[in-house]
Amino acid sequence: MKFIELFAGIGGFRLGLEKSGHQCVWSNEFQAKARSIYEYNFKESPDGRDIRTVQPDEIPDCDLLVGGFPCATFSVAGRRTGFGTEDTRGTLFFEICRILAGKRIPYLFLENVKGLLNHDGGRTFGVILASLDELGYDLQWECLNSKNFGVPQNRERVFIIGNLRGHPRPKVFPLGRCFTEDGIQDGKKQGIKQGIQTPNSKKFVIGTLCNRLYEGDTNNFYIEDGISGQAGQTATEPSDGEQANDIVRTTQWRRNHFRDIKGDYTPTLTANMGTGGNNVPYIKGSNLRKLTPVECERLQSFPDDWTKYYWDGSLVPDSQRYERCGRAVTVNVIYEIGKKL
Repeated sequence: MKFIELFAGIGGFRLGLEKSGHQCVWSNEFQAKARSIYEYNFKESPDGRDIRTVQPDEIPDCDLLVGGFPCATFSVAGRRTGFGTEDTRGTLFFEICRILAGKRIPYLFLENVKGLLNHDGGRTFGVILASLDELGYDLQWECLNSKNFGVPQNRERVFIIGNLRGHPRPKVFPLGRCFTEDGIQDGKKQGIKQGIQTPNSKKFVIGTLCNRLYEGDTNNFYIEDGISGQAGQTATEPSDGEQANDIVRTTQWRRNHFRDIKGDYTPTLTANMGTGGNNVPYIKGSNLRKLTPVECERLQSFPDDWTKYYWDGSLVPDSQRYERCGRAVTVNVIYEIGKKL
């Protein structure tokens, strides 16, 4: 299908959907730094206008609209203001509705945080469903976890598929597990994609990459190779060849007073990963050290160095690389859904 990508970020939707055989005909991203990384990788720049100023007749005809509309107003990591007028990011969902109404696009594919389901006692999600229903869309949705799709990251997100009445309804959900914790897909052993090894246990899964991890020491957490670490150890940068694929073994201890681990999983890596170097998560290799941007890219199933360059070849600061990884969708999940569309 030909699709348009809203709130494109660094192109996670596009990368996954194009791998599954679809074609991007237009994209929009308001933030210049994300747009620049996108341009370096795809060799074309998204439309940079505020989506609220874009008219439906300015957008190419397409079969599918996709987008992870801004989630900060629904996430437990944010203020959860929802559709409130104080933070207009929440109201950008209605720009999706405006474009759908103007172009009568046959299919839609949306993503948001798990917290969307229970925000305001479920009323926010009810408004979303009712708004799309009034536009003539039948809907299906599921909460999926990235750890079941070939990456060792515990990242739960809600995915919504809609079809305009009168068009065939694709059976996408329930999608369930694509990869098990043993790396089994459809009954066959599969190698874990993008170079991260996840042998056979919950203990090899890291928490969610999102945007609030790096706001002070109390938000640090640590990853090691199976040996319990000590809080306050000095972090060292990785030596050549030390960018471990074995980045996913989790510890049972916390620095300061961070949230308890649920089972064997680390807590959430947030999208504010770039707001302070002391808050980068740590890995225990030969020394305790921070995760690298490449490792964060792998946790989102992007190719290595996807976030390394701006459009002109200049280097992206690590703080921006961490943030962009935290704000992105997991490409493997998009790919698997794309195959069902």
